[in-house]
Formats: sequence, structure tokens, C-alpha cells
Amino acid sequence: MPSRALLVGIDDYEYMAALKGCRQDAQDMADLLEKNDDGSRNYECKVLSNNSVPKVTRTALRKEWLRLFSTFDGQIAFYFSGHGLFSEFGGYLMTQDATHEDPGLAMYELLQLANDSNAHEVLLILDCCNSGAAGNLPSQRFGMMNQAQIREGVTILAASRPTEVAMISKGRSIFTSLLLTALKGAGADIRGHVSAASIYAFVEQSLGAFDQRPLYKSYAVRLSPVRRSKPEVEDQLLRELVHFFPTPDFRYRLDPSYEKTSPMATPEHVAIFDKFKIYRNARLLRVEDEDLFFAAMNSTTVELTVQGKAYRGFVEDRRI
Repeated sequence: MPSRALLVGIDDYEYMAALKGCRQDAQDMADLLEKNDDGSRNYECKVLSNNSVPKVTRTALRKEWLRLFSTFDGQIAFYFSGHGLFSEFGGYLMTQDATHEDPGLAMYELLQLANDSNAHEVLLILDCCNSGAAGNLPSQRFGMMNQAQIREGVTILAASRPTEVAMISKGRSIFTSLLLTALKGAGADIRGHVSAASIYAFVEQSLGAFDQRPLYKSYAVRLSPVRRSKPEVEDQLLRELVHFFPTPDFRYRLDPSYEKTSPMATPEHVAIFDKFKIYRNARLLRVEDEDLFFAAMNSTTVELTVQGKAYRGFVEDRRI
């Protein structure tokens, strides 16, 4: 499925304090999203920053939003790094020409475009102060408080709550630094799939020592990968689980012929043993003895962990 992404990073403002690292954060996100770890194409990315256009004004950004969401039914990602503002009328992404009285583009306008689009899936990543207001109806205008209006297939990852600032460390955003780490593989499952939900889980757990709390809002019916990193276990090897373990509770008995250093070793069994090492390292396999080596030499058994049984079930149901 085709995928496109617009990434915005604003360091220099006409009427607001300058920021550092936003432009670079947008470029770093684009560099990762463009390709998966194996070099295959992922998102077609466009970076909008002080370098790419004369000014990232309200008019310029709205025009790019319309291009991003119009007549496209694939996967869409939007990333913003810059100033954010929360007022009685809701949250705003502050463009270069923003002032406190005229703060830029409303977050609910962005969400409305996402909701109205034909895109199969939309991921909105907002790294700015008060970004948690995205998805909420402006409370005073609509007489409601914190009621998200998200259609199926839309997900929001926000750096902070509606009334919180987005923190920086050593001149760079803490939130985006963690996003990048997650996309590189820290947020991946054993197949190497990095989803929006797993990104949030990694970021939220990593921010335990800080006051800033990220938010995740989603009406997702599936967890499509945002990026694919190097898998712990290749899909082909996962499919072999049903061969080695014909039932979920099956116990596979080893013997010295599986250990390559044993005089009894056979090439066929050593090859299976190497696969079992990968399963064990991915926490799919439980060893009766303290180690696979001793399990082989003592002719004891191995069995699937709870996670191993789950992946075996995915294979049996032809989801892998």
C-alpha cells in the first residue's frame, strides 16, 4: 500500500522565541521513515522547514495539508515539531507567522482533514507544547471537555498533555529522540514491526523519570507497521514453529546429537538446534535445563513460552 508523509520542523519564528532542533528532528524522522531497515521503500516523505520554503506560514502549511490528504487512499503520516499553544478555543500548531492573538492552524482543523480523507490509515505525530489537545473538541466552543472525535483508522501521538510543555534535553526534543529510537527497532516486535502503539509504549515507559506525559489516541482496527526494523525472528522461521511443536503444549526432546561439539552430532539436528537458539533468544522457547547445551547433553526437553504459543497460533491461523 502506498504511503506518504509530511514532516514539519520550525526553528525560527517571526514573533515567538526561536527553537533549536525542530528542523533537524523533522529531517531525521524523514530519513528513517523513507526506508525500512532492509532498504525497502516505506513512506514518500516531504520535509517542510525553514530550509525547504521561504517561510512555513499558516497559508503554506494549510496548502500542504490539502495536498497531503486529497485524493489519496493509502497510509498518511504527519509530523510537526515547533511551538504549540492551548487556548479556550483549543490547541494550535504555531506557524512561523504566528502570534499569541493569531496562533496559526487549529489542531481540530488538522484532525478534520484526517477524518474526512480517503486515507486507509492516518498517523498524526505532534511534538509541541500542549499537543495533547489534538483530537479534543474545543471545550468552550462546544460545551464539552476532552472528548476525542477520531474516525476509524486515525491515530494521534502527542508529546504531552493539553496543558503541558514538551521538554528538551541538550537542545533536542526528548519526545522525538525517543520516537527515533523506537523507529530504529526499540519499539519493534520480534518480527521487526514498529507500530504506532508500540512506539507509544516505548516512549511512555522511557519517560518515567520526567513530568511530561505523552498521549495516544486511536481508533485503529489494525496495527500496521509504521516502519520495519531488523526482525529477531524471520517470518519463515516463525512458520516452522508448527512443525517443531505440532501442539501448543508439545515438549520437544533434545539429545547429544543436537549439540555441535558432541561426537554424536548430526548436521540435521545441529541446524534445528541453531533455530532453537533464535527462538530462545526471542523468548519463544523455554528450556527445561538451565541452558540449551545442557538440555541437549542431558536429553531433556524444550517447550514454547506463552509468547511462543501465541506466535505459533498466528502461524496456524495463517496470519504469518
